[in-house]
Amino acid sequence: QVQLVESGGGQVQAGGSLRLSCAASVGTFSNYAMGWFRQAPGKEREFVASISWSGRKTTYADSVKDRFTIARDNAKNTVYLQMNNAKSEDTAVYYCTAVPVFDSATVFTGPAENAYWGQGTQVTVSS
Repeated sequence: QVQLVESGGGQVQAGGSLRLSCAASVGTFSNYAMGWFRQAPGKEREFVASISWSGRKTTYADSVKDRFTIARDNAKNTVYLQMNNAKSEDTAVYYCTAVPVFDSATVFTGPAENAYWGQGTQVTVSS
């Protein structure tokens, strides 16, 4: 049973920063690639960023590249999303996801059938 709990959402002004956290209750956290998706009102859920279980490989959506950073602490079973230079279009519910993988370099850019999801945390960027 995998449980993911996001935290750190809230309101931030445009240009500001916010850090999201996702605490995972899993058997072996390092067996999972981790990622973030988001869903804005009236839009489909979209990929934001993912990180390999080793932490050495990351990938980002073009819309957040150079502004957001994904990181993980395998000792704490936690993945983070540092959001800098926030824009109004970043307003969405952010979801943490965990995907079981078999090698240290796997990342993903879309939802996986065998993924686990958190409940989401709201991020609102005000201009």
